[in-house]
Amino acid sequence: MSRPLRVEYAGACYHVINRGNYRRNLFAGGGAAEAFERTLAEAAGRFGWRVHAYVVMRNHFHLGVEIAEPDLSEGMKWLQGTWIRRYNGYRHLVGRPFQGRYKALLVEPGEHFGRVCHYIHLNPARAGVVPAGQAVEYPWSSLPKFAGKQRPAWLEGSTALRTAGNLADTAAGWKKYLDYLEFLATDPGAQKELIAARMSRGWCLGSAEFKQEAKRELEQQGADLERYAGLEPEEARRERHALWEERLAALAYAARIDLARLPAAKSHPSKALLAAAMKQRTSVRNGWLSDRLGMGVPASASQFARRYLLTKTGREEVESLLSKVKT
Repeated sequence: MSRPLRVEYAGACYHVINRGNYRRNLFAGGGAAEAFERTLAEAAGRFGWRVHAYVVMRNHFHLGVEIAEPDLSEGMKWLQGTWIRRYNGYRHLVGRPFQGRYKALLVEPGEHFGRVCHYIHLNPARAGVVPAGQAVEYPWSSLPKFAGKQRPAWLEGSTALRTAGNLADTAAGWKKYLDYLEFLATDPGAQKELIAARMSRGWCLGSAEFKQEAKRELEQQGADLERYAGLEPEEARRERHALWEERLAALAYAARIDLARLPAAKSHPSKALLAAAMKQRTSVRNGWLSDRLGMGVPASASQFARRYLLTKTGREEVESLLSKVKT
């Protein structure tokens, strides 16, 4: 059976899950959980992930991740592969510690992603490892890092705090958040919002509108991927770049922009227009876009495109351009 496609785009949020093979206690003892946390920190730095919540249990892990580039598959391959090599090497083992490919549910930002974060933080309490009011005492979780004085730069607490009542990112705010988690774990009505089946099954968590848009994105990616299915990674990369170049050229032609004579200014409106249009209809990476259009560092392409779309004129120009080009 072929693997399902991932819906990946800059800014996408996911609930990522994987378990030990045969439900073995993969992270119990020997520093395995600590090693996974260290490897997660490396992955977040390497791929620019913002981790909104995580927990490492005895035989599985949960991540609430927001990606800066469409690289979830690449990043998870590195994260799991790196940890597996270290795990097997330290224990002189061979084979696959995980039961298979990780599961990643696309999650709508905001309230839905917030509920995923709360669900992740309450995992030790649901498993009976710690009481609901002492979830912060479980060490292999993002929760004690948020509530403590030293927080890694790659951890992002805004979603959890905002969806728990717009709490402040202060010691007092995190204390209120712990009280909120205890309420979620003990109140019968609140518990219905955190049913395990609802948070861990399916392929997408969010509103009907969000799911419909995600389906369209999946169909678009599927159409693209048919062009380089079965290729080696380097060949697939070249094919992706050729596809992006083809679509950029079509957009530039329709907008009467000469790609060979782009203005020097990194944030020039013509560059922002093309970047916004490309990001609206393709899974182009910021790095490729910034290099191709001369927009500076990778994040600039996304930033300038977003600013362009914040204006009424910019949105209208992007919509008009996309209506002229089938991408």
